[in-house]
Amino acid sequence: MQYPLCGMEPAVSIEGLGYRYRGRERPALRGVDLEVAGGEFVVVMGHSGAGKSTLCAALNGLVPRFFRGSMEGEVRIRGRPTRGRRVGELAREVGLVFQDFEAQLFSTNVELEVAFGLENFAVEREKMRERVREALRMVRLEGFERRQPATLSGGQKQRLAIASVLAMEPPILCLDEPTTDLDPAGKQEIFEITGELRKREDMTLIVVEHETEETLDADRIVVLREGEILADRPARELLRDVKLLEGARVMPLQVPRFFGGRGLGREELPLTPSEGVQEFRRRGWRIDPRRHDELLEEDRARERGYGEPLIEAEGLAHRYPNGVAALEGVDLTVRRGEFLAVLGQNGSGKTTLVKHFNGLLEPSEGSVRVGGEDTREQGLLGLGQRVGYVFQNPDHQIFSDTVFDEVAFGPRIRGLGDGEVRERVEEALAAVGLEGFEEEDPFGLTKGERQRVAVASVLSVRPEVLILDEPTTGLDYAEQRSMMELVRRLNEAGSTIIVVTHAMWVVAEYAHRAVVMRDGRPVLSGSVREVFARERELRAAALRPPHIVSMSNALGHTALSVEELSRITEG
Repeated sequence: MQYPLCGMEPAVSIEGLGYRYRGRERPALRGVDLEVAGGEFVVVMGHSGAGKSTLCAALNGLVPRFFRGSMEGEVRIRGRPTRGRRVGELAREVGLVFQDFEAQLFSTNVELEVAFGLENFAVEREKMRERVREALRMVRLEGFERRQPATLSGGQKQRLAIASVLAMEPPILCLDEPTTDLDPAGKQEIFEITGELRKREDMTLIVVEHETEETLDADRIVVLREGEILADRPARELLRDVKLLEGARVMPLQVPRFFGGRGLGREELPLTPSEGVQEFRRRGWRIDPRRHDELLEEDRARERGYGEPLIEAEGLAHRYPNGVAALEGVDLTVRRGEFLAVLGQNGSGKTTLVKHFNGLLEPSEGSVRVGGEDTREQGLLGLGQRVGYVFQNPDHQIFSDTVFDEVAFGPRIRGLGDGEVRERVEEALAAVGLEGFEEEDPFGLTKGERQRVAVASVLSVRPEVLILDEPTTGLDYAEQRSMMELVRRLNEAGSTIIVVTHAMWVVAEYAHRAVVMRDGRPVLSGSVREVFARERELRAAALRPPHIVSMSNALGHTALSVEELSRITEG
């Protein structure tokens, strides 16, 4: 289905598009028909490998001119076919910001980065200065002209990549998952920019996005599955189709899922927390305080079941060699059996904090004790035995030729015999659901599978504590669920879990306790329910709770999931 705006020339017209990358058996796209009118805001969603990035690359000729393969069908940009046209020529019409936006930045300062495309198009110098100023103004980077891109935060780098494309004034802008690696504050910055761009009648906006909460303002949503268009509908209509989104491995909005579970028809479903509160009250439903008290008692009972302190930070401060004070006066205790989430925007000190727990960093002031012993007296090998660390990007951790050798590395360097090594590898692979993958090349696996290999390589050492840094980044909804269910099982089996994450729904549904970092200090700490109930303070730390939590907070009783709110609702 297509929904062109009346009286406007199609900005993008795609007919029968198919594409198979060289050396791949399965096509990335099959039979795609799509039309986007000038001035439209279209969001493209789908699971990992659905063909979203390939579709973006086909708009400006990177497919098939740069990424080699066989192409079928036709792509027309403002009425002209892309076949036979150079990528440089199409870049004037279609600006593309890559999912890996850092790969797009290479100049020595911000101003030169934005000017690069204009220089290639031989734009007159004074006009170039005007365009650079305007692009930086639009993305709120005025005053950063002389900064090196490498010194910017993740959100600032993403805004710079957008500015470098906006300066060329393309009538079509395509953003490929622009918020994937950003903290909540960085995401908000990007969505504010897209909101401003929407107001421009001369700009057609195509955004690949994986978070449904951020798609409500789109004109349409196109859902891809296995390289084909599964659905193409107005945004609010499609967001009410919970079953379709779940079938496409896209996380549905929580508010319509709650109301749909209570028997409302699809057309009646509210979408946002404020709409949900209004509908909840209109129907005369109420929260049963006794059932909510049961949730609170379950939280307290779980807390009583924790063991002795495993990690203790007292007066912890850390200053990097360049003088930046990343942590100041941190006091924190993690007990055996806990599932702790460490939250905060980029630069708040989250990763710096947890790297002290396994000796990757040493305190500048204060102390960190693991198992009652100062980390500075234990050494990296000894700490690695007790505290395992899984990095955000598994490719920064994996280096072996086979899955077996990767998972066996830790036990081998600790001098274990072949029989014990094999037993531990089998145990770790069974824990992550990768039995039978022993002889596979880790780099030939999917991102979700590589993430599991990284977890297994840490589990094989049998650590008491497992730290995971952004374990769901780059995974689709089904893969995120699968990863977090694995982590939950490990916690239930006795592992102490510490997760650094920006995914607030993950914290709400899986973690037991949360610590919110801001400017190197903990500003909120308590059970997840206690922390998420303090919504105003969360927002002051540039964090937003999930929709269902916001809705329940407005109703006066904090629920952490759709299932919890259903459990405590009467009527």
